[in-house]
Amino acid sequence: MKKRFLVIIICIALISVAVAGVYYYRQPEVVDDSPPPPLVKLDVSAYPLFSDTLLYDNLADAVVKTIEYLEKRPQDRTYEYGEDTYTAAHLLASCRAFLDFIRSRPTEPMLNDHIRRYYHVYQCTGSEGSGNMLVTGYYEPKLYGSLQPTEKFKYPLYTRPTDMITADLAAFYPELKGKRITGRLRGNTIIPYFDRKAIENKENYHETAPPLVWVDSRIDLFFLQIQGSGLVALASGEEIHVHYHTANGHPYRSIGRLLIDKGKIPKAEMSMQRIRQYLEENPDEIDAILNYNPSYVFFKQEADGPIGYMGKKLTPIRSIALDRRIFPLAALAYIDTKIPEIRDEQAIDTWLDLKAFVVNQDTGGAIRGTGRVDLFWGNGKAAEMAAGHMQHDAMLYFLVLKPAA
Repeated sequence: MKKRFLVIIICIALISVAVAGVYYYRQPEVVDDSPPPPLVKLDVSAYPLFSDTLLYDNLADAVVKTIEYLEKRPQDRTYEYGEDTYTAAHLLASCRAFLDFIRSRPTEPMLNDHIRRYYHVYQCTGSEGSGNMLVTGYYEPKLYGSLQPTEKFKYPLYTRPTDMITADLAAFYPELKGKRITGRLRGNTIIPYFDRKAIENKENYHETAPPLVWVDSRIDLFFLQIQGSGLVALASGEEIHVHYHTANGHPYRSIGRLLIDKGKIPKAEMSMQRIRQYLEENPDEIDAILNYNPSYVFFKQEADGPIGYMGKKLTPIRSIALDRRIFPLAALAYIDTKIPEIRDEQAIDTWLDLKAFVVNQDTGGAIRGTGRVDLFWGNGKAAEMAAGHMQHDAMLYFLVLKPAA
């Protein structure tokens, strides 16, 4: 009896070991495939070497506008920096302290010592956590138009349509904070709003979205919608500022990418100027190419411009646009990239290093995800040339005053 009992115990033990072994060898490896946070706080030893290629020119102007914006926000409103959260009151104090310091135009050693002592620095993790971001450029285009349609001026800049409905989904589902839909009513149901092709082909659409002005170029109008703001010169000599009001809710699709994929333009030659050239040389393809982007922008008139998402006038080479769903608006930042040196407003001589402080003051339909940043260039031919050719890697950092400071 004892012998049989001992055999049973040994068999149970052997079975247990075998099962454990099978379980051990078949246990799948746990892999964390969650995306990295958009911002990661750096140790002071990992801070970049700060400088300002532009010698602080225009920087105070950009920071002052950010301060004016933050002064009007609820001071307890919070902004996320990676795993940390700061209030509007703290960001306001951070910008004021930085403004006081840079007005003295500190030397590079003084600048770096000050930032290491008093500021936290967060690095943008960029595309797939690589730390690299693609920096492009935008500018304020100038168009020519009329307050009345004519044979020459026949392309309308529409205002917000009266049949458009926008719904904030967070009001229904808190977990959808930051999400909203744009559509129109069909009976008692909200359906997606018209896409670009439908809008441009719809009869009497001007009755639904009264035009601000009519311009003489469909191509110029398309690029104005991408830039978001512009200046329209009238025959009377008057100039009016037009600004992004809303969009139709359809996703932005790049016609530049389309032309590359179809072999129409080599990737190495891609620029806004090269796209314009292709469209002008192939007018029979304009409809198909422009309608590839279903997104459509509606405008409003402003007394001044160009105006960013904060409602403040943008500052050339100091204002940037980021995905506002991911990055905190009104954030003080630092960019390390390359910019073109323009000759006679017509040609790029070379590419220069840009290391400069900037402020997140804008957003855009094409600026989506953690790997994109858009740098504002101002207006004029040189700005158009520079903005149209910028497609470079960039490193981007955010600065916030240490709470103890």
